[in-house]
Amino acid sequence: MNGAPPAKPHAVVGPPLRPRELQDWLNFHLYHPLSARLARGLVGTPVSPNALSVGGGMLVLLAGWCYTLPGWPVTTLLALVLHMGWHVLDGADGDLARLTGRAGPVGEVVDGLSDYFSHIAVYLLLGALLAGQIGWIGWPVMAAAGLTRIAQTTHYEVRRRQYQWWVSGRPWLRNAPFRGTGRLGRAMQAVADFYLGLSLRLEGPVSAVGAVHDAALADPARMQQFRAASERNLRPLLKPLGLLGSNHRTIALGASMLAGTPLYYFLYEAVLLNMVLAWSISAHAAAGRRIIAELE
Repeated sequence: MNGAPPAKPHAVVGPPLRPRELQDWLNFHLYHPLSARLARGLVGTPVSPNALSVGGGMLVLLAGWCYTLPGWPVTTLLALVLHMGWHVLDGADGDLARLTGRAGPVGEVVDGLSDYFSHIAVYLLLGALLAGQIGWIGWPVMAAAGLTRIAQTTHYEVRRRQYQWWVSGRPWLRNAPFRGTGRLGRAMQAVADFYLGLSLRLEGPVSAVGAVHDAALADPARMQQFRAASERNLRPLLKPLGLLGSNHRTIALGASMLAGTPLYYFLYEAVLLNMVLAWSISAHAAAGRRIIAELE
């Protein structure tokens, strides 16, 4: 015994970590301030970060249901507000986890599962709505948008998290892998493995930068050079990368539904955002080659 007082079960252990360059206007001025305030208010309560993740998924489901209800534009605007509320809870779960020392790969997987399954349900609801408007062709249009969204959001999340790992040393799922036990745990691990496997396929030559990073871990001077080169080459790509994030999708879906159909939103994802994805993969690969060249 050293006489130190016992740690409180919900003690604040540090501030949320959100570099400014990773935040767009909505995140910086609206979502993240609300998320931080909500998380601080929940410190010391029984509410867990995972509960916030699940609650956010429920908001997404309610938004999708409201989009299919009659009563335009009231129900459509209500759906948009509910969907925007998910962004607040989606940030608050991570804030609460960091504030209470409960951040880790399990929470990352739960957050991802809540987001994915709730949005899958929304896509099915919107697909049924579109099929009622334009016939059976609405289903493959929805499927094309939904499948490409998986690739787009995976690329978006991985590039942002890898940027933080390379520039500031903040770990993520790839560096702190999830190992589940039991039936539910193994199912969650399978989802995590799928996510990481898909992320590797979307990386291309960027994966070689990871080997350079790992080789520099034991050399502080070398690591400082690596982090400076990574920030210099990758930071300019963050703003256009943000087009693949959820913030723009939520607004685009609301605008499409205010126009009376989800068709415009599905085309936005399947055509325009796939062009952004192709550009981003190429641009990050070129940045990775520049990082390696500078260090060599």
